[in-house]
Amino acid sequence: MRLSRIIMALSVGLAIVAAPTAAGAAQPQPPVYPPVVASLTVTPTTITLGQTFTLNGRNFLPNEQVRIDVAISNLPVAAPAEGTARRSDGSTVAMASVAYLPSGPTPQPAPTTFVVTADANGSFTVTYRPTRPGRYTFTATGLTSGRTASATGIVLPKRPPHPPRPPHHGGHLPVTGDSIGTPLKLGGGLAGAGAVLLLGSLAWRRRRLG
Repeated sequence: MRLSRIIMALSVGLAIVAAPTAAGAAQPQPPVYPPVVASLTVTPTTITLGQTFTLNGRNFLPNEQVRIDVAISNLPVAAPAEGTARRSDGSTVAMASVAYLPSGPTPQPAPTTFVVTADANGSFTVTYRPTRPGRYTFTATGLTSGRTASATGIVLPKRPPHPPRPPHHGGHLPVTGDSIGTPLKLGGGLAGAGAVLLLGSLAWRRRRLG
């Protein structure tokens, strides 16, 4: 009898202890939202020196100030492009491209750090004009939220101006050589025929007068 009472008391105690846990488990839990991630895009991703990048930032705080840092690295050195030019004797010679140096005053270097302000939706759009070729890495950092985002753009050097091409036909420069011999031969033949006709005329006149 005493054993059954002890077992009953233990069962009631366990039920009392488990009741708050079960009640807490039955309550709905608040939803878990993923962290907000800022984004930055560069358009277009590749430009020629003198053109402009457009930076678009998203998912920053409303009206937040965003600092943009610019890291510039050199482009990989590539072998110079080579073309060929045809000589008068039919042979070809390699021609290497040269660097193009723009005339006029040198522009001021583009800033490597500047601050923009996001709109009410936490977005911004800003343009950036590079002043030298290279790989540009833009990093946007929200000064209040600490959110960061990066994007990269490539700036290619200007192409050198093309030199004027001499007039030619069929994609080849005119070749001087044996082609001149034909007019010379024709002229010599005509001169010889004229001499024969002149001698024949003189002989005919002598016979007639004699």
